[in-house]
Amino acid sequence: MRTLTILAFLAAVSGVPLASAATCESLAAVALPDTTIATAQSIPAGAFTPPYGNAIDKLPAFCRVAGVIKPTPDSYIRFEVWLPASNWNGKFLGVGNGGFAGAIGFSSMGANLKRGYATASTDTGHEADGEDASWAYHHPEKVNDFGYRALHLTTVNAKSLVQTFYSQPAQHAYFDSCSDGGREALMEAQRFPADYDGILAGAPANIWTHMLAAGVDIGQAIYTDPAAYISSIKCPAIAAAVLAACDAQDGVKDGILNDPTRCHFDPSTLLCKDVDTRACLTPPQVASLKKLYAGGRNSHGDPFFPGYAPGAEDGRGGWVPWLIGNGPGGSSSSVYMENYFRYMVFEDPTWNPLTAKVDTALQTADEKTARALNATETDLHSFQSRGGKLILYHGWNDPAISPANSINYYNGVLHAMGAPAAESFVRLYMVPGMQHCTGGPGPNSFGQLGTTTAKGPEHGVYDALEQWVEKGVAPEAIVATKYVDDSSAKGVRMTRPLCPYPQIATYKGTGDSNEYTSFDCAPAH
Repeated sequence: MRTLTILAFLAAVSGVPLASAATCESLAAVALPDTTIATAQSIPAGAFTPPYGNAIDKLPAFCRVAGVIKPTPDSYIRFEVWLPASNWNGKFLGVGNGGFAGAIGFSSMGANLKRGYATASTDTGHEADGEDASWAYHHPEKVNDFGYRALHLTTVNAKSLVQTFYSQPAQHAYFDSCSDGGREALMEAQRFPADYDGILAGAPANIWTHMLAAGVDIGQAIYTDPAAYISSIKCPAIAAAVLAACDAQDGVKDGILNDPTRCHFDPSTLLCKDVDTRACLTPPQVASLKKLYAGGRNSHGDPFFPGYAPGAEDGRGGWVPWLIGNGPGGSSSSVYMENYFRYMVFEDPTWNPLTAKVDTALQTADEKTARALNATETDLHSFQSRGGKLILYHGWNDPAISPANSINYYNGVLHAMGAPAAESFVRLYMVPGMQHCTGGPGPNSFGQLGTTTAKGPEHGVYDALEQWVEKGVAPEAIVATKYVDDSSAKGVRMTRPLCPYPQIATYKGTGDSNEYTSFDCAPAH
């Protein structure tokens, strides 16, 4: 025991990872609460084909542990933990989920492993496609597993396995995810503040009840009357009109709104003057577009979830798949909303969003699932007091989750804790031109989800998070990159600084507008 203690001390001060103190196969016998370990196997370096999904190439040798957690009789939480056989960086990096989850993130685990991290992921207690919630029908404990329990228990198990395998705990634990994974990230900071030291939360779907009830309200506005439906062929005209009205406001005409809050585009300017064409909107369609910008409102007209930002209307990967679909009711947002209310809230597969009462949907959703799914607590003193750091980011062009939702949460933390306290451990970055988690016409690669930047990974947001946690260096501007065709192999199209909210990147007036050095961070007007 004394020898191991000395070795651990030497490893810590030298920065050299400690060799494993247990064999991989011996981890099968580790006793973990409510857990059965089904697999503990040494995987050689090279390609590895996980139980499902594509083969992952060029992995280092690692110890693969797979098991099931059953905290309740109706729970069946699959999880995997991958531990580098050598050259471990001494850290743990957790993997989140998207949509309704239902799968282990093997690809992300592989990427983390290549960077030297011990890593883990869970299917959150069910196997299904990400838009399918039928597994939740009459299974409230599975909803709890999905909502908060599975990720926490997987994290606890992973830390125990790290401790056993290396005979020392991870020096730091991090979490990096987006969308529902952003909700998971905030749930961890709020409910389980000891799980992670640093959390990177992208586009968090942290208030499911209001977000999806807003989908009911918006859906009724744009689908109940067929004349109000905006066909996907009209999205280019809407996008062009918004850019014509607002693109030059930031001093650079580049197809990106740097600060959409300054854009006061009036959809009525697109009103058809004679014949209905793809270049104009009918009066019912004008009303629908205004509703998409306005967001969810109850029967009294009070807003309960914000709308979408102008500048994001281009259909490529944006409004068409997420909001418009190839026909009424065919968008991803509609599918998520219907599945949620049918199988989690009302437990009625025949529930019809077009005839539902919005107020009832919102109230029932809050009563039935808010505790399990919503991550809205803004008092993060417990997370802060143990040195935790939280960075949020959201794309202004997000067609899935209103970007204003992240601003609202961030402002809520400032209000609850006071600005000086909150700013000591929380940052928010709003990303011009980025769609949901990535993609879009703007600089969408900045170190999130394993992406890189033109200046190298050390200039990205994830590395900034580690610097903040480990060295106390608070992040400032982050260099974001737009690659040609979103492929780093094809070269850099543009770079732009991402500024800590509420600052925005402001063009200096001279220099190449495709270079981040031509911009300064300044307070928003």
